[in-house]
Amino acid sequence: MNTPSTTPRQPGPGRAQESGQDLESLLIRVARGDHAAFETVYDQLAGPVYGLVRKVLRDPAQSEEIAQEVLLEVWRAASRFDPARGSATAWVMTIAHRRAVDRVRSETASARREQKVLPGPVSGDDVAELVEASLDRQRVRRCLGTLTPLQAESIKLAYYGGCTYPQVAELLGLALGTVKTRIRDGLIRMRDCMEVTR
Repeated sequence: MNTPSTTPRQPGPGRAQESGQDLESLLIRVARGDHAAFETVYDQLAGPVYGLVRKVLRDPAQSEEIAQEVLLEVWRAASRFDPARGSATAWVMTIAHRRAVDRVRSETASARREQKVLPGPVSGDDVAELVEASLDRQRVRRCLGTLTPLQAESIKLAYYGGCTYPQVAELLGLALGTVKTRIRDGLIRMRDCMEVTR
C-alpha cells in the first residue's frame, strides 16, 4: 500500500465540505487504501489534530511534526478503527493526545539523562516527599486504567491537556453534556479508587 502525501496544508472548506461524508465511512475507505478518502479525512482533521498537539507540546515545529505522524498513523492503522467503541474523531484525537504525551515524556527523560550536575545532599523529609509523590502518580495511573476509554480520554484532555469542557466535546465529537457527565463519573470513580488504594 502506498503512503499518500501528508505535506502540511491549511485545512479549508474544499473537499471536506463538498463530500458531506462522515468520518466513520471515510475511515473504512481509508482502511482499503482509498487515497481520496484519506485526503478528505486529512482536510477535516489536520487542524484539530494540530491544535490538540500544540496545546500539549507548545512548540509549533514539534507540534507540526507530531501532527503529521498522527495523520500517517491514521492512514496506516485505519483498519483498527472500531465504530462500536467511539467516534472517528475521538479515535484520531486519542492517537494525537497519546503521541503528544509520549513526546513530552521522551523530552523529559532525555533532559534528565543530559543533566550532569550531581544533586546536593538529600534530607529525610525530601526522600519522604519524593516517595509519596511517586506513589501518588502510580495510584493515579492505576486508577485512570479503571475508567472507560472515553472517561479516561476526557479527563486527560481536560486535566492534563488543559482543554476546557467545550474544547473536549469538540475534540471528541461529543455533546457538551455527555462530556461533562463522563468527566464527573470518571472523577468519582477515580476518587473511590484512590481511597481504596491509599
